[in-house]
Amino acid sequence: MQNTLLKVDNLKKYFLKRSSSLKNASYVKAVDDVSFEVFEGETLGIVGESGCGKSTTGRTIMRLLEPTSGSIKFDGEDLSTLSKKVIREKRRNIQMVFQDPYASLNPRHTVKKILEEPLIVHKLGNSQERKEKVDEYLEIVGLDSYHAKRYPHQFSGGQRQRVGIARALMTNPKLIIADEPVSALDVSIQAQVLNLMQRLQEDLKLTYIFIAHDLGVVRHISDRVAVMYLGSVVELAESESLYAEPLHPYTKALLSAVPIPDPSYEREKIIITGDISSSFTDSGCKFQARCPYATVTCKMNTPKLVEVKPGHSVACHLYSTD
Repeated sequence: MQNTLLKVDNLKKYFLKRSSSLKNASYVKAVDDVSFEVFEGETLGIVGESGCGKSTTGRTIMRLLEPTSGSIKFDGEDLSTLSKKVIREKRRNIQMVFQDPYASLNPRHTVKKILEEPLIVHKLGNSQERKEKVDEYLEIVGLDSYHAKRYPHQFSGGQRQRVGIARALMTNPKLIIADEPVSALDVSIQAQVLNLMQRLQEDLKLTYIFIAHDLGVVRHISDRVAVMYLGSVVELAESESLYAEPLHPYTKALLSAVPIPDPSYEREKIIITGDISSSFTDSGCKFQARCPYATVTCKMNTPKLVEVKPGHSVACHLYSTD
């Protein structure tokens, strides 16, 4: 039986609309009642189009954004109830790789200073030990120790992202949240970074949450995949099961758009029509305005994420047992 490292229950993150007053407040429901588990040693992929809430989910788990409600249990401890001082200490075991390797590294600091910073913050090692660890982890991610003296602008995009990965590893974390770590890179460099992350996972016994909008990338690296739409998880399954037999109409449409490198193979593309449902709606399926199978029930009742077959859950009234 797999051990649960992270358990997210009914997580919500709402942002107050700028145009609303305190008296008549209205909110953008960026993350709306999201629940899932992450098991030790696995990679959980989170996919969806831009604005679906996947990055906000990752940042809320890290407590870089404060959750509106819900629980985030890491190693059995609820992170959502901890003070800012305590959560800062807990981040030693949860680190993040950010999307933009150009913006996530301080241009005024050398790589040595960038990589030493997590060790200094968490009071790990003396000056010599920190220097040795910087050299060690630069080599682990495919760079050389002499790169420690350079500044971020002296590296390529792929090399910068390797530095970002090394920084995330410096405190020996159990969980890494990778927020679109290859989307800003060339395709050939993407493959190198993905292969590096897989090797590091095996060598260092890491657990990943891998956030992306590229379904091909997610399939390559993930053990299980959660599909998000307008702040909610609409489907969750093992990677091969989801790609072989998607259940939710939104997932089917996403997968139909993935290019297949075989000119002799033709696959029917599912075109999503209609307007994006308002993320402020309190009832009904958020996808119902664009779904060809929508019924009156879809407009009135919000579907729950339920397991319809072993390891495969979907939030859709087409598979409701009620």
